[in-house]
Amino acid sequence: MSPKVSKEHQQQRRTKIVDAAKQVFIENGYERTTMKHVMDASKVSRGGLYQYFANKEELFEAILSESLSKTVEETRGLLNEKVDSYWDLILLRLFGKSKQPNDFMDPLAPSILEFFITSRNDIRRRSYGKERYELGIKIFSEIIEAGQKNKEFGSKYESEILARMIVAFADGLALDSAILPIEELKMKEQSIIFINLLKTALELKK
Repeated sequence: MSPKVSKEHQQQRRTKIVDAAKQVFIENGYERTTMKHVMDASKVSRGGLYQYFANKEELFEAILSESLSKTVEETRGLLNEKVDSYWDLILLRLFGKSKQPNDFMDPLAPSILEFFITSRNDIRRRSYGKERYELGIKIFSEIIEAGQKNKEFGSKYESEILARMIVAFADGLALDSAILPIEELKMKEQSIIFINLLKTALELKK
């Protein structure tokens, strides 16, 4: 087998493990998931699994990092193009392709919260969480700043403060969704109110 084929095969195998692991974390939560669960779900041997990931924490961080990296890459790609509406780009990042408030929550969100909440005394994991948080702030801040430069948004508030408000709202809903049933959370109704408040804060020129 040529080196190129071997590398492609390894990447495919890694992707298979990551995809299977994501479903396992969704079903079991972070703490209850074991590497044995992942091994069974991905149908790889113990050696095959540990060839790619040394432990559960490293595997979960890979899932989080790849998802966030994809979001950052897509957002910056759009910002480098001619954007018709920066407001639409904010809605895309908040609600997905529909760009509309809804009752959908990322099914991995409770496991993500569990991962970071239980890391309070873990310096390395807290550092990773801070890095992830700051990158999320940067994504929204870059969108808002571009919209301010384009005069779609006003400049009453700094882009970073508005970005922190957006992330705080999204994180708050994620936390509540780990505790309450979606029908009790009234996520769509809260989101509608929030985006109306955000429009005012941004001084949206529409």
